Amino acid sequence: MIHFNKKFRLGIYEKALPVDLSWRERLSKAKELGFDFVEISVDETDDRQARLDWSDQEIYALRDVCIEQDMPLHSMCLSAHRKYPFGSMDDSVRDKAFEIMEKAIALAYKLGIRCIQMAGYDVYYEPQSQATHERFVEGMQKATKMAERAGVLLGVEIMDTPYLNSLSKFEVLKQKIPSPYFMAYPDVGNISGWNHDVPTELKLSHQHIVQIHLKDTLRVSPDSKGQFRDLVIGEGQVDFYTIFKTLAEIDYAAPFVIEMWAQDNNWFENIKMAKAKLEKIASESGLSLS
Repeated sequence: MIHFNKKFRLGIYEKALPVDLSWRERLSKAKELGFDFVEISVDETDDRQARLDWSDQEIYALRDVCIEQDMPLHSMCLSAHRKYPFGSMDDSVRDKAFEIMEKAIALAYKLGIRCIQMAGYDVYYEPQSQATHERFVEGMQKATKMAERAGVLLGVEIMDTPYLNSLSKFEVLKQKIPSPYFMAYPDVGNISGWNHDVPTELKLSHQHIVQIHLKDTLRVSPDSKGQFRDLVIGEGQVDFYTIFKTLAEIDYAAPFVIEMWAQDNNWFENIKMAKAKLEKIASESGLSLS
């Protein structure tokens, strides 16, 4: 049974768990670790993109396992658009972006997923320009209309590249897409990694935040490109105490997702340790995650 009497629901990113686990094992481990839900990934790889073509039988079989394990798939991290971006100057790539979007919304609807995290890249593997930016905005406008019809939220991630690396930039984008189905999904690690003041950013966009990624990073500096992934919580420079204190001040109550990656056999202990560390810091800041 899903409980809403506690203030926060805390999820775990699928990639924090080993790729070779079955869905039953993955959901069971998330349950054992004390999470409320799992965030499924649809990324650039063929295996994960193939999920967009699952049959209804496969989709509802997975949903049955979620019900059996009492572990829902609340959100989807849709990073496949890094390979097929809406801002691409290649029309065939852009057509693929819309195809992915349509299939992802259908999959989310059938699985009961509430929020699709969108990659905030106009383009990734090709040159940026005003034209790629305009095509990206137009793509987001059309994608939002698709999401509205299904009643599924789109949450744009604050990214690890300069294009959309702050909530301030999201607010400019939001003016062009004022729909309640087009919201922000900030990654506090990415915001910190680009040396933005995270509390100020969170306060600026607090009315538009639908979910938050908790991730540790190392900051960009004149001598370093920073590090935006593959860190265990506690290995980076993110000031979680101040972040949680700010979230308490703005009365944030939407879900969180811990974002890490399973890189070795210590993945279970790494997740357990990260969760305990974040819960302790949150409690000390006046924001109780448990």
